[in-house]
Amino acid sequence: MAITSTILMVRPAAFGFNAETAANNFFQTNPNESKEELQQKALSEFDKMVVTLRKHGVNVVVIEDTETPTKPDAIFPNNWLSTSPNGTVTVYPMFAPNRRTEKRDDIIQQLSKEYTVTNLQDWSEYEVEGRFLEGTGSMIVDHDNAMIYAAISERTNLSVLEKFAATNKYPAVVFLATDKDGHPIYHTNVMMALGEEFCVLCEETIEEEWELIAVRQLLESTNHAVIPITREQMHSFAGNMLEVKNDKDEHLLVMSQSAFDSLRKEQKNMLEAYATLLPIPVPTIEQVEGGSVRCMMAEIFLQKK
Repeated sequence: MAITSTILMVRPAAFGFNAETAANNFFQTNPNESKEELQQKALSEFDKMVVTLRKHGVNVVVIEDTETPTKPDAIFPNNWLSTSPNGTVTVYPMFAPNRRTEKRDDIIQQLSKEYTVTNLQDWSEYEVEGRFLEGTGSMIVDHDNAMIYAAISERTNLSVLEKFAATNKYPAVVFLATDKDGHPIYHTNVMMALGEEFCVLCEETIEEEWELIAVRQLLESTNHAVIPITREQMHSFAGNMLEVKNDKDEHLLVMSQSAFDSLRKEQKNMLEAYATLLPIPVPTIEQVEGGSVRCMMAEIFLQKK
């Protein structure tokens, strides 16, 4: 699993509850607070997260969200944008119409100025067909072993996934993951986090035994130790972590405070064998928009010019 020391984050201009995404994101809750209050809280959580990451030696590229059009989910760039170590920048088809405006040419142009971009893939055309693939939310991409793990959902369409996998020569391991009520989990990255040598996996969500066996065998064959979490821990965003490197080449595992608090001591000990745990509080962002710290970070694998 390629680990980066540079991440891109989008500082929100209009954070708030998004009814369009709530259709299939059962981690969201509609708050009683005003839009202004929510925006201020989210901004505070965002800014503190950037400060924490930078203090620990992570290179953070902060992009300011544009005021118009209003984009309540702009804080989660990893769903529309990804980069690869081979120089590819990819733009993805998004489920919610009001999230499609998050895609910004100026961000891609900024990346092209500062980094070597050899290829741009834009899969947005599938939106008109109602078929979606939401970046590293939908796919857990193992660049070192050229493989993809993906849980099928309304936001992770099998045919688009297969085309993406074939185009990039990254075979995809596909499975169904459900929450406690039997709903498909909207994004793979809330139930699975892949590090360089470990994988945090909510095994309970993969109810077909043969699918779970296949996922585990593949992880073990690529030298990833599986660290299981419960569905309850998943709902505290314990599956939504990201391993990054800092400027001293030390490995950090970024997670929310709620994820950290949900972990048992032995789970923390297992994870600490691979990376320093870095918990960051983002309660407003988690509760209102049903996404956590991993969703807020788009990894930059491109070479600096």
